[in-house]
Amino acid sequence: MTTLSHHLRATLSLGLPLIGGMLAQVAITLTDTVMMGWYGVEELAAVALGGSFFHVVLILGMGFGLAVMPMVAAAAANGDRRQVRRITRMGLWIGLIFSGLVMPVFWFSGAILLAVGQTETVAANTQLYLRIAGWGIAPAVLMTVFRSHLSALDHARIVLWATLAGAVLNAAMNWVLIFGNLGAPELGIAGAAIASVGTHALIALVLALYAALHRELVQDTLFARFWRPDWEAMGQVFRLGWPIGLTLLSESGLFMATMVMMGWLGALPLAAHGIALQICSTTFMVHIGLSQAATVRAGRAWGQGDRAGLRLAAVAALILSGAMVALTVAGFVLIPEPLIGLFVDPNDPLRPEIIALGTSLLLVAALFQLADAGQVMALGLLRGTQDTTVPMIYAVLAYWGLGLPAAWVIGFPLGYGGPGIWAGLVVGLAVAAALMMTRFWRGPARGTAPAAAA
Repeated sequence: MTTLSHHLRATLSLGLPLIGGMLAQVAITLTDTVMMGWYGVEELAAVALGGSFFHVVLILGMGFGLAVMPMVAAAAANGDRRQVRRITRMGLWIGLIFSGLVMPVFWFSGAILLAVGQTETVAANTQLYLRIAGWGIAPAVLMTVFRSHLSALDHARIVLWATLAGAVLNAAMNWVLIFGNLGAPELGIAGAAIASVGTHALIALVLALYAALHRELVQDTLFARFWRPDWEAMGQVFRLGWPIGLTLLSESGLFMATMVMMGWLGALPLAAHGIALQICSTTFMVHIGLSQAATVRAGRAWGQGDRAGLRLAAVAALILSGAMVALTVAGFVLIPEPLIGLFVDPNDPLRPEIIALGTSLLLVAALFQLADAGQVMALGLLRGTQDTTVPMIYAVLAYWGLGLPAAWVIGFPLGYGGPGIWAGLVVGLAVAAALMMTRFWRGPARGTAPAAAA
């Protein structure tokens, strides 16, 4: 029987490359923001809005890619390489179909943005960006499928290196195409969009070639007779994946809604909110990486019927996530001012006010980190046991039924402002974490599949 220390080492070995890949993805977004900020304020607004629009659509497609991870892990644990091929191939099929269906959303994004109150200039600039960047949705979704496939088969390091290469390419293409360096035309917003498509395409291509050609993976023959549909496997991926996509969308929507609330308080609270959320999002990448590692470890144990191993895998993942929570909480409580100060111009006259408000938000974020880590780790473990539908319901109820109303009540009627809005986030995330953890430990961890598992 394997020990807890074995599971700790295995989870860390798998999780570190995934964490690095997530941080590299953050670096890509940060590079886009910084470089467009150098180019112009209106252009930055368009790319920021376009990036958020693209991300919301991508999240839905990512659900199908993430569904591949526990299914491939379970099949590989049982030595069923044919099932590995079937699941991954149909994950790619669904990704391509999804990408084709959503392309009109990018093409006509200007009308959508006008309908929700954006100015004509912002809508036009954002549509210019999205009509080009939208071509990156297919490689972005396929990238998620390949990342899930390779991570489930213990080849997560290539995910890290491919994403790092993408980050370098993205920065270089931005520098050349946005500003017109090295004799290239100055394309501004269009240049940023082309760089985005190129980055997603490079990462997807590298992962595809690795999955097809690596000596340990060539047996899977992912692309042999790729045109043949497998309706049974496609149905399995679809049933597991759509709740994952809606869960991710529900959480992302919650954070977008709270950003709107912060905007009601004024530009300064919104700026402090954006800085504090950027800090939290960066540290949260560690928990996402560990959650994906937990999905793989749980998926293997679940596929083999190893309930003791499943419990140990869960405990190991939670210990590692808990250690990261302890470190980040210590940082938020002990050095909040220097952390906020990194994002504010030393000469900005509003710097003291932004730091003061941002500091109060980071103090609430100490609780926020614990709740957010708990819910994402629970989601990872439940996905590993291929249980996604009921957790989606829990997420929607906790985030939107409790978290968002609590954020409004504490922030406005009770008068706590920004910290109150963040306290509402804590309520929603904590309830979600409690419900999902209870479901895992009372179901799969005891050796039984929860009722209505999907």
